[in-house]
Amino acid sequence: MKRTATRLTAAFGAVLMMFGAGCANNSGNTQTTTAAAATTAAAETTTTAAESTTAADTTPAPAETTTGTTPQETEADPSRVPGSVKVAALKGPTAMGMVRFMDNCESYGDSIFDFEIYAAPDEITPLLIKGDLDIACIPANLASVLYNKTEGEIEVLAVNTLGVIYIVESGSEEIQSFADLKGKTIYASGQGSTPEFALNYLLAQNGIADDVNIEWKSEHAECVSAIAENGGIAMLPQPFVTTAMMKNEGIRVALDLTEEWNRLDNGSTMITGVVVARKDFVENSLPYLKEFLMGYKASVEYVTSDTDGAAALIGKYEIVPEAVAKKALPACNITYIDGEEMKTKLSGYLQVLYDSLAQSVGGKLPGDDFYFVG
Repeated sequence: MKRTATRLTAAFGAVLMMFGAGCANNSGNTQTTTAAAATTAAAETTTTAAESTTAADTTPAPAETTTGTTPQETEADPSRVPGSVKVAALKGPTAMGMVRFMDNCESYGDSIFDFEIYAAPDEITPLLIKGDLDIACIPANLASVLYNKTEGEIEVLAVNTLGVIYIVESGSEEIQSFADLKGKTIYASGQGSTPEFALNYLLAQNGIADDVNIEWKSEHAECVSAIAENGGIAMLPQPFVTTAMMKNEGIRVALDLTEEWNRLDNGSTMITGVVVARKDFVENSLPYLKEFLMGYKASVEYVTSDTDGAAALIGKYEIVPEAVAKKALPACNITYIDGEEMKTKLSGYLQVLYDSLAQSVGGKLPGDDFYFVG
């Protein structure tokens, strides 16, 4: 898939002063499955690169930072040069929430943060495992899979996206509830990741797992094309739902998977995306990590409070066009949740996935060291 890369430089001190304020699909071959027998091979494929894990050389932080945080038994290190902290986001809500941070870094001089935007999680996974990335925004279940594959070398820093997945249909208004999906075919992308596991769980909980066909596509655009040409039903995340609706007035949102999840009252919150870091980066570069989290949080606050300004930046970085971003942002559920609240919400969500299909989280639930609580 085509990757959109953003190389950014900005004065580190100035960045801290200027923070006015941070679902992609997995590629794969099209195949048809029933929800009850939905394949889990993609989750393993996504993380195969974990077996070639190597630890990147992360170096200690300066003795003092502008936020007043100090390193833990470290000294100033001149090898920390502009762009030396590598950050990846997906072309969707995670990158949308980070745009203010990215723009500040680009505008104000030599930042240590180097941002890149990728189209799919399987582009990020091997880079994160090999140490070519320090921080990355990835699907929530994939974070747990990587933690298990790397034997605890991945830590989750914050939840950045809640539920953003919707069922849409074209050409009719047949789908009014989950029960109405019985006997239908759903075009979907995101196999082996949050969309697949969330959909399978909801179908099972509604008693129709054996009665729905899921035809997996490698791209969101393929799902849109399928229902635009022939009518039918698709599962899409935001902002791609809005993109599809703006191109075809006959497409409508039939079901919000977040609302359907909440109706089950299972004690958990649906979570789409998280931001993670390599454990050695967390341990050796804590001041830089805290600077990143401060900037990301401020960026999310800006994006969720200034739709027009955020949409302009989202268009600038070619995540989606500005007009699409303006309409999609309210439905993207961009957030920033860290600390104990993050741990509670994410562990509850992963528990539900594990109880439904252990392989969806890597075979076992992550330990307490998975959660960076500050």
